[in-house]
Amino acid sequence: MDVLSDVIAAMRIGRPHSARVEHHGPFARRLPTTIPGAGFHVVLQGKCWLVPPHSAPIPLDAGDVVFLRHGSEVGIADHPSTPMADAPLPAPAGFPIRRNEQPAAIAGNAPAGVAVTVMLCGTYLLDESRPHPLLQELPQVIHLPARQGHRPELRSAIELLNSEVTEPREGADAIVRALLDMLLLYILRTWHDKQTSHHKTTGWAAALRDPATASALQAIHTDPARQWTVEELAAHAGLSRAALARRFTALLGQPPSSYLTWWRMTIAARLLRESEAPLASVANKVGYTSEFAFAHAFKRAHGAAPGRYRRQP
Repeated sequence: MDVLSDVIAAMRIGRPHSARVEHHGPFARRLPTTIPGAGFHVVLQGKCWLVPPHSAPIPLDAGDVVFLRHGSEVGIADHPSTPMADAPLPAPAGFPIRRNEQPAAIAGNAPAGVAVTVMLCGTYLLDESRPHPLLQELPQVIHLPARQGHRPELRSAIELLNSEVTEPREGADAIVRALLDMLLLYILRTWHDKQTSHHKTTGWAAALRDPATASALQAIHTDPARQWTVEELAAHAGLSRAALARRFTALLGQPPSSYLTWWRMTIAARLLRESEAPLASVANKVGYTSEFAFAHAFKRAHGAAPGRYRRQP
């Protein structure tokens, strides 16, 4: 399991959903911040503005991609001066869905002289109670302009998703889910590549590009139940114990042993939430031979004993 895929799988809750939204100007919608996760917006046709509350508005052209972290307070408008209104919450889990800001008008049949902006939007439901640091370090808004380099894999995912949402056929439910996951990973990969090209020296973008740190992370994510020592991780990384500890801590802000424990507790929470496996089995899967030791570590990490955590809504 590669680290980025593993993180997304561990953080995901529920089903992602998507909508093809047609705005017939003038329009201005403040996006809801209560959704437990992240979202994206792709401009398929026309132009619009992303309006953050405390920074300059961002012009969006056809082909631009915007990724929003959980809690991002932004609006989408035809112009920054258009008064904002609260946008309705998206349907809880149903997709594909299409929504028109003015239901009487459809693409290609808008009133004469009215500009049409078509957007592909999506929401990923992620566990915000214990967000992974890889996702935490993302900015509130990631803007990937179409004009700054052509990403064929990102564009292909967008085109396929738009096709399935616009004209759903048999199997669209499963296809859209897969494409939403694919699009999320392509967006994050593109952003990490951009950070690397800017010579970012700390954080997850740098750690995943550093061969030694990436090797240690890969070992942890491949076999989190193994009784890893820093010496063994250093051997995977081709460094001495002290050198790996220094590099890992400098890039990620914590030593390898601390991250290993954090990741084990994250996996344990997911297993408790998504399965009926006995506590002894969960403990064993995250490297604890003693159920008592596992329960103590879990309560220290999550503030509740494993059994109580499992019973919580």
